[in-house]
Amino acid sequence: MEWVLAEVLLAQSRDPRVLLGALCRGDASAERVETLRFLLQRLEDKEERRGDADAYPGALLQEAAREAAVGYLVPLLRGPDPESPPLRRRVLRAAAGALRSCVHLAGDPQWVAALAEEALHDLLAVRPECREGAPQDASCGPEGPGGQAAVEVLVAVGPCLRPREDGALLKRVVQAALALALGEADAGPAEETAALAAGRLLPTLGRCGEVALRAVWEGLRATSARPRASTPGAGPSPVGRQLLVLSALAEKLLPEPGAGRVPRGPETGLDVRRCWYFWRTVQAGLAQAEDALTRKRALHVLQRAVEVSAELGADCTSGPREGNDPSLFWWYEKEKDELLKFWENYILIMETLEGNQIHVIKPVLPKLNNLFDCAVSEEKGVWLFHPSWHMCIYKRMFESENKILTKEGVTHFLELYETRVLPFSPEFSEFIIGPLMDALSESSLYSRSPGQLMGSGSPLGLKLQTFLVTYVSLLPEEVKNGFLLNFIQKMTSRHWCAVPILFLSKALANVPRCKALGVEGLLALRDVLQCTMITHQILLRGAAQCYLLQTAMNLVDVEKVSFSDVSTFLMSLRQDESLGRGTSLWTELCDWLRVNESCFRQSSNCSSIGLHETSSLNAYVKNLVQEYIKSPAWERENSFMPDWFEARLVAMMVLLAVDVEEMRNQYSEKRRIQNVLRIFLDPLLDALMKFGTNAYIPLLKTDRCLQLLLTLLHTCLLKGSSTQDDEVFTLLQNFVMSTTESISEFILRRLTMNELSSVSDLDRCHLYLMVLTELINVNLKIEWKRGNPIWRVISPLKNASIRHLQETSTGQEPALGRQIQKVVSMAALAMVCEAIDQKPELQLDSLDAGPMERFLSSLQLNQTLQKPHTEEQSSFFEESSSSQGWGKIVAQYVHDQWVCLSFLLKKYHTLIPTTESEILEPFLPAVQMPIKTLQSALEALTILPSDQVLPVFQCMRILVPKLLTSCESLCMESFDMAWKIISSLSNTQLIFWSNLKAFVQFVFDNKVLTIAAKIKGQAYFKIKEIMYKIIEMSAIKTGVFNTLINYCCQSWIVSASNVSQGSLSSAKNYSELVLEACIFGTVFRRDQRLIQDVQTFIENLGHQCAANIVIENTEREDHYVRICAVKFLCLLDGSNMSHKLFMEDLAIKLLGKDELVSKSRTRYYVNSLQHRVKNRIWQTLLVLFPKFDQNFLSGIIDKIFQAAFINNQASIKYFIEWIIILILHKFPQFLPKFWDCFSYGEEKFKTSICTFLSVLSHLDIIIQDIPEKKLTLKQALIVVLQWCFSHNFSIRLYALLALKKIWSMCKTLYVEEFDALTSVIESSLNQVENMHGAGNAKKNWQRIQEHFFFATFHPLKDYCLETIFYILPRLSGLIEDEWIAIDKFARFTDIPFDAGFQWYLSQTQLCELKPGDWSQQDIGSNSGEADNQSEWTDVQKKINPWKNNVPDLELELEFQDRAAKLGKSVGRLIVVGSLIDKPTNLGGLCRTCEIFGASVLVVGSLHCISDKQFQHLSVSAEQWLPLVEVKPSQLIDYLQQKKAEGYTIIGVEQTAKSLDLTQYCFPEKSLLLLGNEREGIPANLIQQLDVCVEIPQRGIIRSLNVHVSGALLIWEYTRQQLLKH
Repeated sequence: MEWVLAEVLLAQSRDPRVLLGALCRGDASAERVETLRFLLQRLEDKEERRGDADAYPGALLQEAAREAAVGYLVPLLRGPDPESPPLRRRVLRAAAGALRSCVHLAGDPQWVAALAEEALHDLLAVRPECREGAPQDASCGPEGPGGQAAVEVLVAVGPCLRPREDGALLKRVVQAALALALGEADAGPAEETAALAAGRLLPTLGRCGEVALRAVWEGLRATSARPRASTPGAGPSPVGRQLLVLSALAEKLLPEPGAGRVPRGPETGLDVRRCWYFWRTVQAGLAQAEDALTRKRALHVLQRAVEVSAELGADCTSGPREGNDPSLFWWYEKEKDELLKFWENYILIMETLEGNQIHVIKPVLPKLNNLFDCAVSEEKGVWLFHPSWHMCIYKRMFESENKILTKEGVTHFLELYETRVLPFSPEFSEFIIGPLMDALSESSLYSRSPGQLMGSGSPLGLKLQTFLVTYVSLLPEEVKNGFLLNFIQKMTSRHWCAVPILFLSKALANVPRCKALGVEGLLALRDVLQCTMITHQILLRGAAQCYLLQTAMNLVDVEKVSFSDVSTFLMSLRQDESLGRGTSLWTELCDWLRVNESCFRQSSNCSSIGLHETSSLNAYVKNLVQEYIKSPAWERENSFMPDWFEARLVAMMVLLAVDVEEMRNQYSEKRRIQNVLRIFLDPLLDALMKFGTNAYIPLLKTDRCLQLLLTLLHTCLLKGSSTQDDEVFTLLQNFVMSTTESISEFILRRLTMNELSSVSDLDRCHLYLMVLTELINVNLKIEWKRGNPIWRVISPLKNASIRHLQETSTGQEPALGRQIQKVVSMAALAMVCEAIDQKPELQLDSLDAGPMERFLSSLQLNQTLQKPHTEEQSSFFEESSSSQGWGKIVAQYVHDQWVCLSFLLKKYHTLIPTTESEILEPFLPAVQMPIKTLQSALEALTILPSDQVLPVFQCMRILVPKLLTSCESLCMESFDMAWKIISSLSNTQLIFWSNLKAFVQFVFDNKVLTIAAKIKGQAYFKIKEIMYKIIEMSAIKTGVFNTLINYCCQSWIVSASNVSQGSLSSAKNYSELVLEACIFGTVFRRDQRLIQDVQTFIENLGHQCAANIVIENTEREDHYVRICAVKFLCLLDGSNMSHKLFMEDLAIKLLGKDELVSKSRTRYYVNSLQHRVKNRIWQTLLVLFPKFDQNFLSGIIDKIFQAAFINNQASIKYFIEWIIILILHKFPQFLPKFWDCFSYGEEKFKTSICTFLSVLSHLDIIIQDIPEKKLTLKQALIVVLQWCFSHNFSIRLYALLALKKIWSMCKTLYVEEFDALTSVIESSLNQVENMHGAGNAKKNWQRIQEHFFFATFHPLKDYCLETIFYILPRLSGLIEDEWIAIDKFARFTDIPFDAGFQWYLSQTQLCELKPGDWSQQDIGSNSGEADNQSEWTDVQKKINPWKNNVPDLELELEFQDRAAKLGKSVGRLIVVGSLIDKPTNLGGLCRTCEIFGASVLVVGSLHCISDKQFQHLSVSAEQWLPLVEVKPSQLIDYLQQKKAEGYTIIGVEQTAKSLDLTQYCFPEKSLLLLGNEREGIPANLIQQLDVCVEIPQRGIIRSLNVHVSGALLIWEYTRQQLLKH
């Protein structure tokens, strides 16, 4: 219609100046400018057809066009911006289109060049950085409409610039446009301008010939050579912008198909396929993780390049080649079919990955294998296609937001070498060290596969190990060292979680031995070790250290490292987590040192003096000890304690060297080892022997000697075995014994003679006391006599310490030295008390109170030390950065007071009165005034830090039982205060577990529990409150409940055995504790389950992993709570009345808990918490069953039957059936009650009757001990026959199975009265055995007969812990978290098995069966078929929306900006959905419109796009489709406006005159109006329609969903337009 109006206007005037002048006057509205554009375009058409009679004279037309351009359009484009942004853009586009026509009509090249010069000047003026000569890396992106107007002008005039005459100008325009397109503009006007430059201006300039194209190409290459820092969130990446330009100019930069069989060379034109930069840019875009649009552009450019190559039919190679790898891209016509197949599969895979859906992607992965088959020549052993193309696919998968896809990609990559050998490529190695290792840092990848047993190891971890071993073994020797070094250095580049670093270390440890690493590699491994120390998972941390040490032994080239390098590396290992003496790892290390000791690089300072004919290791160690013992020249008398690092290093190397010597001489005399150890330790022993006589030995030397002595004793202890047979440890003890007198005299002097007078001396005090304690241990082990040197030291040490503590101050502020001496004296007294407490042999006095006891008893508790005087404080605090604050020193002093008091209370606990009034004149006040002492303990808890409260808890444990009756409130206060401290601690703190254990021993002491239960006061309820708080805490801090139940069960067992009647009265009052323990277990998060699973895997390695030996098994798993409770219950004696009452009370509570859980949720899911709790309840009842007598069972049998009526999960059903079978077998008297269960109405239980029928299937077990079996069999037959005719198929199956087994028994016993039933029963069983048909009935009958519960399970022979806790949960499909292996019961030794307890292993074949339920075996039977196919015949393929890649300059003006940005074309179809209400319909319609290229979707409100339902259906289509808001009330005006613009208004509605969709031909400019979901199109709008179209239908329902209707019409419109074009 626009053309008709233009013709009418032109016919009215023969002078174009008049007509154009009329339009150029007035307001510059969008409609006026668009009309001017239409008119100019019509004039341009007429000018092209100069033969027309009505054509204007050329001179007039040129003049009119120039006047319109200069007088109106250029000022309009360069003018201010009074309009709103959308309207302004519309005016700009219309004015630019009009200007383009003016330029063509004017026909003046010089004027065109002048216009271009002005526009270029305007463009550069907006951003001066884009001026010629400005730095190229500046951010260029004009903001606002000024830049867009300049671009529009250049788009209009660019095609008219002459390549030869205007070459320089053209080049400058291209440079400015390229700088603009590649600028790092943020979202907003600048980004729109940049997209406009890339999508419209550069393609326009590309039409100007080779000059412009070369300028663009050179600019792109220059840009790629400059490094750019990409800022997150700062708009498109540099690669994204480069691909925006490349996709816009793809048709120009690639050779023209059909231009001849010979491709254009560099001298005749551009062919970007020959440039490596082009392909590297495409690859970078394909692997771009964040930007989907960039990936799509890269894929489009790749596809076009392949298509052009195929159409040209000429050979092509990109260069240069990199090493032995092929060119990035090549094309040989003779291999066209293979190449097309390769690239077709490649593009299909990349397109499919965009879907991010694993069920769509997985079928395509076999094609990735095909890519490798095509890409590698096995005969020549070379890559045919550059491996970087494959890496793009993997990188895309690794960086996917879908973790399942990431895992699939990593697994596929690691499996590459399982079936093929790939040639070496540097790019492949770089990819492994880069993206692959980044992907491997994700812990969730290492989870188990479905159906895999817990603790069997991560499949991905095992694949990683296999891959790395294979890959490294195939590497060329010249690159292997570099690869391994880079691999290890990459491990140091980030902080790893425990699981990834473990499996990476394990993979490295299995790499075959080779000389790959030198000093640099050893340093890198040390850095990796430091990375492993971050995790709190101690076992995983220790295992990773073990593997890293094995890696060092396998890969280090010993000729390049020295003993010094090795020893420093070994110090990075924690001996208490990995490298413990006596472990297999220690032995392996010794063997490695023995084999290679002559090969290590020699150190210049190594001397072998005194070691004749010995090894270099021994020489190094001897020299190491000598150098260590020497006192440094810089040593000062008041210097601080030396670091322990050197002492640990020397001690470790000494013991390693001795063990190596022992290994070397294991069959020769032991004296050799003694001599070697003596040679090593001579400098140390000589120095120690002089301690007692030489008062002038440098202080630092004494410190270092004592540190080494202590470290040697600690390190020498064998891990995991007895030290009695350890020759080295025995020799070391003997050496120490010879120095005991000298050391003890030295320590006595230092501790008692005021020689320790500074803060740093407190560390020395700690060292001296530790050494003294070790000396006591050594002397006690070897020999202990009254004249022993240690004996002679303890008494004077004790007396001198008391004397120092009794000294009173002179009234002045005390000196620092005096206060330090008091701290030292109290610490010494505490050490003496602890030593005497642990070793009664040291008891110096009788039980009568001596001077020390009287002093300690009268000690002023919680007495704080005054700070030293002011002038000394500064020096005191400035002594060292390690100096402690005075508060910490005082805390240690108070702590030591309570250590002493704890010793005193334990020694005289019999003297503690229950009330203080009993003693008038106490001679031991702290003992005989317990109330005051307990109050002091509460005060101590408020002032002591949490790491110092342990002795206070120990004192409270002794005092509370004495005072609970008389001072209950004070005891409760102590409970609360102690719990407050425990609950504030984190379970990762080292002090948490020791404090918790002391707290539990104090609050849950058996005496406290007994007294509290007896008086039933507030303390009783407070203890139960704390008990439930501990259980609640266990959900967050795994292992807390273990400590409680373990202690309580052990104390109850001891107390029961100590009483002649075996009383369990205390336990009975706290049976809730055992109840909660029996059903305890948390549902772990996925990450927690992963950690637990990997820990189980490491534990299952046993002695193979040294961490299992070194690290103590804390038994903090949740399973151990139930194991402890079950083993406790197994120890109870059913014949003992108190035990019997306890178990019966527990059973009643368990049944009540089961009923409560069942009522809380009538329906619960498999493996839910409700399912697990019920499962644990019935497991415990099964354990308790043998202890129940008939009287008790008669009271609970109804509850058990009632539980069977509930619709239970499979595992619970089996347990209930089992316990009913056992009850009826042991007590047949309950059979009448059992028969009554079948008399309820069918509605009562529906399919739960299957439970009772299952019991009947084991009737042979039930009546095994009944003399008269016939009556029971008769009753069973009567019951089961009626259920063989049930309507329910499952019930019939169970009934028939029971009937078959019962009838077999009847035939065996031959009961005459059953003869009448023989024919009926036999025919029924024959019929079910021989049933025909292809349905599942026959299969299910076979399966139920083969089901483990009926075919293999024996209720009596299988009655054991293994069946209850492991086999049955496994076979019934319970999650692995609930399987408790029998070896865990054996490993838990805190509570022993009863001597006569033998029923813990299954005696049948049940344990060998695999899980599977007869009714569910069809599920997943074919699940593996699809994955096993080598290649799918067809796969899902997403449509590539980039077919029309270059935006058309003549598109609808309102939407050209979006089309330019997207690089796709849109049709002229408008879809109006303003009447649609539901967001789901609008979201689906939006997606349909975007896919089929509708120009716009009209909605009633733009707020709908923020609706989640809309977004769920639209899947981001609203970002790529123009949306316009037109409210329903505005529709009439909108439709009339569109009619005026030439659109045909089409209604989707059934009316009297509606046309059949299959017969209707859509005009190009069509507008679809969709009706409301319920009311359709209102009558007033039907009048506005040009035509109504209806969809033919053949069904009964009258209408389709509005989105479906719209989609059908949109597709039909698209189909017709495709056919036209």
